Amino acid sequence: MKLSPLIYTAYCLLFFALLLLGFWTSLFTWSSFPISAMDAIQGLLSPSEDAIAQHIVHDIRLPRALLAATVGACFAAAGVVMQGLTQNPLASPAVLGVNAGAALGMAAVSTITPWFGLLGISMAAMIGGGFAWTLVMILGSAWRGGSDTGRLVLAGVAISALCAAFTKALVIMEEDQASAVLSWLAGSFANGNWETWSLFWPVALFALIGSQLLTPTLNLLQLGDDNAQNLGISLIWTKLAGSVLVLILVGSAIGASGSIGFVGLLVPHMARILCGQDHRYFLPLSMLMGSALVVLADTLSRGIIFPLETPAGAILALIGAPFFIYLVKKRAS
Repeated sequence: MKLSPLIYTAYCLLFFALLLLGFWTSLFTWSSFPISAMDAIQGLLSPSEDAIAQHIVHDIRLPRALLAATVGACFAAAGVVMQGLTQNPLASPAVLGVNAGAALGMAAVSTITPWFGLLGISMAAMIGGGFAWTLVMILGSAWRGGSDTGRLVLAGVAISALCAAFTKALVIMEEDQASAVLSWLAGSFANGNWETWSLFWPVALFALIGSQLLTPTLNLLQLGDDNAQNLGISLIWTKLAGSVLVLILVGSAIGASGSIGFVGLLVPHMARILCGQDHRYFLPLSMLMGSALVVLADTLSRGIIFPLETPAGAILALIGAPFFIYLVKKRAS
């Protein structure tokens, strides 16, 4: 059944409204220093030099909210692309080892060569995620098509466990950097700032646009590998291009926020239920839904044990883990 443009527009407007609501709320709620809604408006437009609350909004809350929204879109897009490339509904950066590999690369740079800065961390995350993703694809026979869903997931679980073990070993050996690495692994936007945002958004925008350009090819892959090849699609080059986009999306997002799990699994399924299998439509909707979900999770993370913070990654894991179990049981039944 073809999705009505009116209904699709209504879905997009709904989640855009949720995103704006979460974004606006995040600017002034749950703050140790009192911030009013008017301070948030002034902080967005032209913060006064004498108003501390307005500077908190402009210099701390605004870049944090922008990071959360963009990271959510990146992880959601990465999940859509991975599921399209592997034709596996359980595929996501967290399940298939990309998050764990990226976290290992990030931990290695943070503990061994911490002077590399954010750009070095992002590159290390991409390299680590790429190494883990390549191993999972080889072990799951996904490069040559026709991969078994269970085999691919088992490969992802095994590589994730291996990467997690190496990450813990690095943390134990470099105790001085342990707290910073553990904060990254938990997935938090508490340290978000304008410098991080300025390095992150151009890379994220490039990868998000590239993902949208790949959607017609992902649609053809749904016909099966043989049919896609008969229509002129090169499986190797398509999977290589899609994998590079996934690594850029995940590596840059982890470099900006730390390891955020299950967004790439949960959001694509929700979007697919609402608007069907056409990647041209459910990828943009997934980006909106991912942005709204992560912004709301980040806002909620400040309120659960206020004035302390709960990592946004922990909240998203509490939501995503039961959903993953549900998907596994559904496919097994």
